[in-house]
Amino acid sequence: MRALRVSQALVRSFSSTARQGFQNRVAEKQKLFQADNDLPVHLKGGVADSILYRLTMMLTMGGTVYTLYCLGWASFPHKK
Repeated sequence: MRALRVSQALVRSFSSTARQGFQNRVAEKQKLFQADNDLPVHLKGGVADSILYRLTMMLTMGGTVYTLYCLGWASFPHKK
């Protein structure tokens, strides 16, 4: 029983201090992502989203090309 009280006290102390520095910005994000500006949702976040999107596309295309190269290389016989 004592352990339960101690754990509840710890949870209360951590949960109350963790929330003091944060502000609820859900409404701001909803306005940003629901705005009708002809952008796809994965690019509405700004420059950072654009960079992440392009990096992801480059890695995906690079992986696809490398996979096709390896399949082509493996499809021919090799001398031992």
